[in-house]
Amino acid sequence: MTSTSCYTPSAIFGTLLILIVGLLSGCGSDGSGGSGFVPETADKAPILFSDDWPDAGTTDDQCSVPAAAQAVDSSYPDQLVGNGTPESCTSAAVIEAVAAGGVIAFDCGPDPVTIELMETAKVFNDTGPEIVIDGGGLVTLSGGSQRRILYMNTCDPDLVWTTSHCQNQDHPRLTLQNLTFVNGYTSGADPGGGGAIFVRGGRFKIVNCRFFNNRCDDEGPDVGGAAVRVLSQYDNQPVYVVGSTFGGREDLGNVGANGGALSSIGVSFAVINSVMSHNQAIGYGANPARPGTPGGGSGGAIYNDGNTFTLEVCGSSLTENTANEGGGAVFFVSNDRSGALHIDRSHLSNNPSLGFENDPGIFVLAGEIEYTDSVIE
Repeated sequence: MTSTSCYTPSAIFGTLLILIVGLLSGCGSDGSGGSGFVPETADKAPILFSDDWPDAGTTDDQCSVPAAAQAVDSSYPDQLVGNGTPESCTSAAVIEAVAAGGVIAFDCGPDPVTIELMETAKVFNDTGPEIVIDGGGLVTLSGGSQRRILYMNTCDPDLVWTTSHCQNQDHPRLTLQNLTFVNGYTSGADPGGGGAIFVRGGRFKIVNCRFFNNRCDDEGPDVGGAAVRVLSQYDNQPVYVVGSTFGGREDLGNVGANGGALSSIGVSFAVINSVMSHNQAIGYGANPARPGTPGGGSGGAIYNDGNTFTLEVCGSSLTENTANEGGGAVFFVSNDRSGALHIDRSHLSNNPSLGFENDPGIFVLAGEIEYTDSVIE
């Protein structure tokens, strides 16, 4: 259906109670809620670069991009990875450049190159404060299906504490642009989630990037973000995801307990002119976890939980994502009903929620919900 509509918290809360009763009464002996969905537990084999991978973002750019969400000029980099040949663009060179901070670019020759990282690249909090990693549309960073690709955490003392309020500081301000992230993997890590990227604190945005075949923990009620996991942004400002693709094809989807593409607790996202398809939330038992289950399985593409935060989806396509529990496309729960979900000029279709939903592919509890000029089917 094409809709421009709003919902009240009381109506949705009533829906939640009905859904919970139905779920509890319908659980099979395996605790899966009777959905019939078999979690994909086998490790995903690494994929190799292909020039037929989907492009980053949508083709029509329906929504304008705020200045704060646009790409950063990287024509005068502080760090240059490589000296003109593919062989010079090594894992060690990437890790060293990210640790040094500033504006990072690549000189790996005229052709696409894949750099498999032998350890996770880490952003140090006393560099920058602006940190830009720009792949120029030619660079793919891989975790080899063995490790997380990129890690930033303002509250990790090993990365240098720079303020007494590590969870709310305005730096580092990390921008990822014109890059592809593949084969990221994490499971049982502390902090959990974020198969390709984990970010806590500072500011963060993604521009013109692609995320394929990334994976995080298979189960757990709040862990997730097979591609990206974000916590604690400065002054509750949004994470911008602009002109980017997560999955995009059946063999390229990102898979985790919750939030195949994006996962967060109390963090706002603005998803603009982006594509999310064939991502999966494969946990089961929901949140809080039903007795006898490990929990998880919500938000095939996007998982948002917490109190006051927003999710803005504009000019984007979310299709063919799957959740074993709630929200085949979007799971959005504002516990105190102060959050806001807005979907504008977007297309959401064929996103099965195999446990529960309010609208096709969407499970939401929030104070303000609005669909404008969008197809939700």
